[in-house]
Amino acid sequence: MENARIITRRAAIIAGFGAAGYLVANTDALTLNPAMAKIFDAVESWTRVSQRALLNPERLAPEYLPSDISPVFKANGTLNPDTEFYNAHAAANFRDWRLTITGLVTHPMSLSLTDIQRMPVKTQITKHDCVEGWTAIGMWSGVQLGLLLNAAGISPQARYVVFHCADNLSGEPAKGGEQSPGQYYESIDLKDAFHPQTLIAYALNGNPLDVAHGAPLRLRVERQLGYKQAKYIQRIEVTDSFAHIAGGKGGYWEDRGYEWYAGI
Repeated sequence: MENARIITRRAAIIAGFGAAGYLVANTDALTLNPAMAKIFDAVESWTRVSQRALLNPERLAPEYLPSDISPVFKANGTLNPDTEFYNAHAAANFRDWRLTITGLVTHPMSLSLTDIQRMPVKTQITKHDCVEGWTAIGMWSGVQLGLLLNAAGISPQARYVVFHCADNLSGEPAKGGEQSPGQYYESIDLKDAFHPQTLIAYALNGNPLDVAHGAPLRLRVERQLGYKQAKYIQRIEVTDSFAHIAGGKGGYWEDRGYEWYAGI
């Protein structure tokens, strides 16, 4: 990563297990091996607990000046869901797009993009750290996720927030091997969900999100790596476990070997 002083969880795994850590995060062959899966599940738990112990939950990610904004903010991952459903919404400028909040909440919600844009806006200039090694600085505007969750009224047993997205991946050989298709999703715990810099963003560098960057809504959880920043968000599910969702590891890439807690 660009900042050598920041010890990421991926760096910790690579340091402990050498090339095997990189391969497990990027190929099907090793992640399907039960013995290797147990080893890396243990590392996952250890690094998550140790980072939580070392880092103040209220710690802010560094923020930058407008002059620091990258001239090009690389779009990565899915660049266009390109489904009939999504294309119809994009053609209508997402006028009828709805964000629903469901699960362990007392007041389930269904919000239009206009509803969300009428809420108090937060703007922050932060650095995006991709697991592939590149970084970019951008100015994000949106509504704090904690504000939405407070409005929905989360239940005492809630532990996680899951983001269900519009993109269905059909395999990315260039990123470590053919991956099985699946609807993209991600999750974070309540500590990150209520962090003041965690946003449901709808603008980048003063302009509405374009399709490649996740229009109309995407997650910004600034203290984690780029693959946690879910795009094309349709539904937020509050839950006490994500074991029942897809592969049960808490995210599309996590189901395929990436770490769930990608803190930086």
